[in-house]
Amino acid sequence: MKKIFTIGTALLIFLQSVNIHFNDLVEMDKLFEHYQFHSDEYGDNFIVFLSKHYGKLKASHSEKHQEEQQEHEQLPFQHQSQCSQLMAFVVEPEPIFQSSSEVPIDIVSNFHYQVSYSPIWGDGPFQPPRQA
Repeated sequence: MKKIFTIGTALLIFLQSVNIHFNDLVEMDKLFEHYQFHSDEYGDNFIVFLSKHYGKLKASHSEKHQEEQQEHEQLPFQHQSQCSQLMAFVVEPEPIFQSSSEVPIDIVSNFHYQVSYSPIWGDGPFQPPRQA
């Protein structure tokens, strides 16, 4: 069941990312009916049909055939979208970063830093830290 849900969700995300919605899949029969009409009436092949309805010839075809405007609006892939965002929430039983260390109150240090080289630039902001 998990695999079916995962595959279905991945397929849904993929189809929406390439701007294909469920309504487009339902309206595919109208696309084929309109293609059949163009094939019988004008002798168009499928590539020319796609160019007339989705490509370079769309503007000229819409101007010449105003009587088909009602059918053109019912074809799939006619919607416009501006922005799509996906939000995912992951719920973990334990936090990812779990801090169990405590901050010590009294720090005893026996670290002593002694310069073992002579800097050529002198004292500046890019020197190692020193303990007083």
